[in-house]
Amino acid sequence: QVQLVESGGGLVQSGGSLRLSCVDVGGMFSRLDMGWYRQAPGMQRELVARITRGVSTPSYYADSVKGRFTISRDNRKNTVFLQMDNLKPEDTAVYYCNRFPAPPSTGYWGQGTQVTVSS
Repeated sequence: QVQLVESGGGLVQSGGSLRLSCVDVGGMFSRLDMGWYRQAPGMQRELVARITRGVSTPSYYADSVKGRFTISRDNRKNTVFLQMDNLKPEDTAVYYCNRFPAPPSTGYWGQGTQVTVSS
């Protein structure tokens, strides 16, 4: 059964850091490329970062987060991470992990984790 559990979000001041974690409890996605996505209020969900399976190489960062966010994964623990540094108010959103390519909005998505950056 597919089950993704995101955690690590919170309230942080501009310039601060957070480390998000996503556990693939069902172990379904360990052989897939994975991504972190975010959705701000009133906005479409967007891909923030992507990491390949296998050698687990980061393969994509959105321009808005390049140089500030780092995606990684531990396949032994079925966990994907997103290290977020130098956070900005525009990073405020609910962050989700999921496979890449992403399923449709009607497909499976976890509960996400809220990140709020104050100015």
